[in-house]
Amino acid sequence: MLYGIAAYGLWGLFPLYWPLLKPAGPVEILAHRIMWSLAAALVLCAALRHWSWVRALTRRRVLLLSVAALVISANWGTYIYAVNTGQTIEASLGYFINPLISILLGVAVFRERLRAGQWTAVGLGAAAVAVLTADYGRLPWIALVLACSFGVYGLIKKYANTPSVESLAVETAAMFAPAFVLALVLEADGSAAFGHHGLGNMVLLAGAGVVTAIPLLLFNASATRIPLSVVGMLQYLAPVLQFLIGLLVQHEDMPASRWIGFLLVWAALVVLTVDGMSAGRRTRRTLRRPAPEAA
Repeated sequence: MLYGIAAYGLWGLFPLYWPLLKPAGPVEILAHRIMWSLAAALVLCAALRHWSWVRALTRRRVLLLSVAALVISANWGTYIYAVNTGQTIEASLGYFINPLISILLGVAVFRERLRAGQWTAVGLGAAAVAVLTADYGRLPWIALVLACSFGVYGLIKKYANTPSVESLAVETAAMFAPAFVLALVLEADGSAAFGHHGLGNMVLLAGAGVVTAIPLLLFNASATRIPLSVVGMLQYLAPVLQFLIGLLVQHEDMPASRWIGFLLVWAALVVLTVDGMSAGRRTRRTLRRPAPEAA
């Protein structure tokens, strides 16, 4: 439990870290996050003397993780942009609605049939997006990009079936060359911050790899020890912290119409959680019945 709380707590505190990297822009921060995350993943593998997984890599798995790398890079870039442009609350919305997107992906990809409670949650989520579209005067595109990209990323990772640290190493290796070229281009045109704003800025940019790797290690330690249902409940800690940082630390606007939209999303999550717990209890009761009765 403590590992899980620490992992999601650190993810929730990310909005306090990315602004520290200014005057680096979101694109430069993304490039350095990719490069230094690869370095952190390789250091972890070397420290643990864990390289046997490399032999298990197949062409299919590498291809899947390369596609996942593109998707998570879009997610990272959008999130950094949102936080550093004062839109942390909308970013938190993306991770609140992510479970609803995952449900829709289950219907679209696996042809899953939704229960009444799940349909209700999806309907509330759609109503929330409509309300927030009217409030912002546009689609809440940051939230939708974050939710959809993370949902698709999770779907690809399900097929790839690779542990987090090993996956991080392959994904960041796949994106290292574009990130490195991008960093060189920024350096050449004089817009790069790395190396031009003191040692502190350089250390913080390099630290992006460490702050990416540590929560993954904590998450792995948690997910292997506690039920997935508990992990699912802990996942809401991150967007709650992000929302509070946007509201109380960065003092972003929250007009009444925006509160209504968020309340609809939170109501959808309550319905989804209650429905999931009820379905779990029904499944356990069925499994406990004698074989003839269960049949």
